[in-house]
Amino acid sequence: MVSSTNFGFLAAFLSGAVHVVLGHPLGSAAPDCDRSVMAEAADAYIAAQTAGNVGMLQHAVGDSWEYEENNKKKEAHEGLLSKALKVDHRRTNFDLVACATYTELIAADPANPFVIGTQIRHGVDGRVTLIDTIASTTNSWLFDAKKTLEYVLQEEWDPIPKGKRDSRDMIKAAGDAYLDMWSSATAANAVPWGTPCTRLEESAYTGKGRPDDSCKAGIPSNHSQAPNTRRRYVIDEAMGSVSIFCVWEHMMMAADSHEFRLEGGKLRYVHTMTECGGQRCTL
Repeated sequence: MVSSTNFGFLAAFLSGAVHVVLGHPLGSAAPDCDRSVMAEAADAYIAAQTAGNVGMLQHAVGDSWEYEENNKKKEAHEGLLSKALKVDHRRTNFDLVACATYTELIAADPANPFVIGTQIRHGVDGRVTLIDTIASTTNSWLFDAKKTLEYVLQEEWDPIPKGKRDSRDMIKAAGDAYLDMWSSATAANAVPWGTPCTRLEESAYTGKGRPDDSCKAGIPSNHSQAPNTRRRYVIDEAMGSVSIFCVWEHMMMAADSHEFRLEGGKLRYVHTMTECGGQRCTL
């Protein structure tokens, strides 16, 4: 995991004085996934977003790399990457099988508030082939970046000891079962519900700091809704996490990010972001 609320290191990164590669315990890595290269690219992405300068990614991206924002392909210089943000929080998880990372960003500045999830994918040469971003802001579902930051800082996303990690398949299955609840009456039975478990739905938080906190609160009772489609995954066994991007069809075909963390085979945290094409999200 890469996590920080102090961005002093970015100044050094931007000046070229240091080259930052933050530590993270290795999972079951595929031979072609170079974790240090992936970490460098994630740091470069953070630096570019902080400066609003797409050119700062030049050393990390491939010749034909693509940029996607809220489920739509666009030129990177026309998207959020060209907008400088004051980043208050970051956490990066590593998929050492798919050669991908997931980064959660929060910019709580009232003048430029954003809660962002970004999946970065790498080719066999290590260069970035795709930056895929879900960027929520004003009008997004339950949006309040300041509250989101407050709740995120209360959570503990420490690496899970090797002997206690869940399998890649189990982590993915848990996330899929959760997202299937809107379109399947039996999906909830396949979710490995745990206690305590807290769900951060943008700024709405189910946690009260109690041992019986549950993520079951507010789960759908109508299972005949449109499915959550076009799912893209980043799975980090060391963090017990899966990031899933999708189309939230039953809410205005919204761009959606759900991240799940399992501990001991049970659901511990859920983070969501939902953006409705610049319109106010409504059911």
